[in-house]
Amino acid sequence: MGAAEVVGGSRQDALVLIGHGSRSSQSGQEMLTLADHVSRALPSVVVEVGFLEMTDPPAGAVIDEVVGRGCESVTVLPLVLLGAGHAKSDVPAVVRSARDRHPSVSIIMGSPLGVSRLPVSLLGQAVVEAGGGGLPLLVVARGTSDPDANGDAHKAARLVAEWAGCGFVHVGFSGVTGPSVLDAAAVFDRLGYQEVAVAWWYLCHGRLIERGRDELARFAADRRMTFLDAGYLGPDRRLVPLVVDRYREALAGHPRVNCDVCSYRSPWPGREERVGQAIGRGHSHLAVEHRHSH
Repeated sequence: MGAAEVVGGSRQDALVLIGHGSRSSQSGQEMLTLADHVSRALPSVVVEVGFLEMTDPPAGAVIDEVVGRGCESVTVLPLVLLGAGHAKSDVPAVVRSARDRHPSVSIIMGSPLGVSRLPVSLLGQAVVEAGGGGLPLLVVARGTSDPDANGDAHKAARLVAEWAGCGFVHVGFSGVTGPSVLDAAAVFDRLGYQEVAVAWWYLCHGRLIERGRDELARFAADRRMTFLDAGYLGPDRRLVPLVVDRYREALAGHPRVNCDVCSYRSPWPGREERVGQAIGRGHSHLAVEHRHSH
């Protein structure tokens, strides 16, 4: 995928984008499409994609591959919207292991995409285009065990609602934490809303979106409700400047890291053992190439 080739042993920079991975083949393809858009914006950089689980190729193997091609500087970006355990623990574990394997190579890590203007504006615009402007809004996000990330999901939902002029917004999560998608939908039902806009705070497609859509369809069929689906972000070319910004921030040594309310820094009830916890542990799915099924 990388647009640049290594010439005669000269220094070559690489950008490795790490996605979570999914059982949905569409998800992996969309990650590759987004990476291709990024590669075109960075023609002098080798751009590749690796995954934490369920999708090939594994992230660690991708780093090894670009190093094998002669890249002497590798920047690793978590290609995720919420800075939960995967961005805070799993990807750092991959980076640390890669540094151990390649001590002569500069391997640095950048920040996840996060809650920022570009994805908020794109999803807000999608809500308006779906006919959901001004309607009550349900935003569905990937649930995590990280309070900080779950709080960011609520922030993203509020910002999307503000963008689309939605006076009422509620968040549902696809798993791990609550409220669930169905519990969140029931709130709109109890409040008497018959038409609700739905937006998915997801970068790419996956089984969680498929399941959530099926749940909402069954919920609506049993009631006089309509859910206007605005979709998810997808491999939109307009996201490329955000990825490029995160890449340049990492190169400059100024990654954006929000640690003020992170459970790895300050104790949370029931999660006290996370403070100062080594990377690659806790909710982490892997050390480097190890995988498991949910």
